[in-house]
Amino acid sequence: MRLRVLLSSLFIILILNACKPGADLTPTAPFVVEKTPTQPSSEATFTPLPTSTPHSSPTPTMLPCRQEGGVIVEGQIESKLVHNPFEFLIYLPPCYQQEPERYYPVLYLIHGQSFKQDQWERLGADEIADRLIAEGEISPFIVVMPRVIEVIIDEQPPDAKFGQAMVDEMIPYIDETYRTIPDREFRAVGGLSRGAAWALHLSLSRWDLFGIFGAHSLPIFLTDSPQVRSWLDAIPKDSYPRVYIDVADQDLKTVRKSTEWFRKILMEKDIPFEFHEYPGIHNEEYWSAHLEEYIRFYSQEW
Repeated sequence: MRLRVLLSSLFIILILNACKPGADLTPTAPFVVEKTPTQPSSEATFTPLPTSTPHSSPTPTMLPCRQEGGVIVEGQIESKLVHNPFEFLIYLPPCYQQEPERYYPVLYLIHGQSFKQDQWERLGADEIADRLIAEGEISPFIVVMPRVIEVIIDEQPPDAKFGQAMVDEMIPYIDETYRTIPDREFRAVGGLSRGAAWALHLSLSRWDLFGIFGAHSLPIFLTDSPQVRSWLDAIPKDSYPRVYIDVADQDLKTVRKSTEWFRKILMEKDIPFEFHEYPGIHNEEYWSAHLEEYIRFYSQEW
C-alpha cells in the first residue's frame, strides 16, 4: 500500500526541507516520429532540444532505498485564484530523504474531466516510476498531480483560473518547498483528455516554464484554438518543447479532430513531435495501457 501523508504547507516545509479545427494543412513533416503499436518505444528517434546541466548529478552507486519506492504526499495550498484549498498529490522518488543534496526534475500530470488528483496514481504512474527508477531505466524525478478546480463544467480559459493558479501559485510553491530543478528543461506537463487541453494551454502560453509537453487524447479548448499558431510563433526555434501526442483509433470524434488539427499545425511549422495512434477508446483502460511509454517519454532526457 502506497504511503500517504497529509501535511499542511508549513509542516511540509519543516519536514522536507531538512475545439475549433483549423485549415486542412498537409505539409511534409521531416521531424515527425510516427510509430505503430508494434514498434517499441526505444526505436523512436527525433531531434532533441538542448538541455542545461542539472544542479546535481545522479548518484554513482545504487543505494538500497532505490528498491524501497517513493512516497505519495497529500498537500494543499491557499489560493486567491481558485476555490480553496488548492489540493495536490506529490510523488517524491526513492531516496528523496536519504539524498538531501540532490535536486530533481518535476513532472506535472493533470487529470481528466470528472476525475480528481488521484487519477494518475490510480492508473499506476507512481508504481511505474518506482520500477523504472529501481531498474536504473530512468533517473528519479518528482511528480505533482494537482486537482483541477473549475467553477462550472466546461469552463475554459481565461474564465477558468486553474491555469493561472498553476503558474502563479502552484509552481512557485513546489519550487520553494521541494528540492526541484527550477529550469524549463527539467519541468514537464502532461494531461489526460481535458487535462491534455490544460497541458497544451500551459505549455504553449507559458513556454518559458515548460520544456516538455504531453497530450493524451487531446480536446483543445475552443478559446485556445485561435491562439495556438501565435503561441507557437512566439517560441524561439531553439526552445521548442519536446512534444508527445497520442490518440485512440476509436476515440471521440471531437478529440480525434482536435488532435489531427494540432498535429497538422506542428507539421506546418516544422516543429518536432512524437505521435502515436493506438487501438482503443477514450477511457482509463487505454491510458493505463500506454502509461509506461508516457513516463519514459517525459523522463528520457533527465
